[in-house]
Amino acid sequence: MAHLCPHQHVWTFDNFLRPLLHNPEKLFSPYVKPGMRVMDVGCGAGFAVLGMAKLVGETGKVIAVDVQPEMLAKVERRKLKAGFQNRIETHLSRTDALQVSGSFDFVNAFYMAHEVPDTDHFLHEIYECLAPDGSFLIVEPKFHVSKNRFHAMLMAAKKVGFKEASHPQILFSRAVVLSKRFKRKDEKLINSISK
Repeated sequence: MAHLCPHQHVWTFDNFLRPLLHNPEKLFSPYVKPGMRVMDVGCGAGFAVLGMAKLVGETGKVIAVDVQPEMLAKVERRKLKAGFQNRIETHLSRTDALQVSGSFDFVNAFYMAHEVPDTDHFLHEIYECLAPDGSFLIVEPKFHVSKNRFHAMLMAAKKVGFKEASHPQILFSRAVVLSKRFKRKDEKLINSISK
């Protein structure tokens, strides 16, 4: 099983200094708009969740997913303090399955994809729950994930059906925005041809 960051150490990277390095509203504003349904997978203590909750507004929803109940408890406390009870839902997943339902306009995997035990399965799960016009942001720390390892992850994503949409510049990170290879109208055409 891949190494998980213990909840006891989350304060080392999710603290008052973090927004100075990675401001969540600036990071996610190109992808997250009011009314969207978004998922933060491997949410930790909620660094990204709160920023995305501001961006989706009162009509949107952020699903905060983590395998550690202690992390989700931190998110619950932070959402109450921020007044985002109606915008944020927490979801306990398994290490081998997200177990989420519905479709998402945006999925964020910030500094966590290298922790999943089966990258191919993880990417397939994200692909299945991403809306046809949705975006999937993967951000990995340069100090943990080599260029070769990141490239291998991108190749695995392409095999699942993703294409590279962009490579945002994020401090100390390797990052990619993925989208589905075929948009909604293309999927309808492909389905009609295959019948």
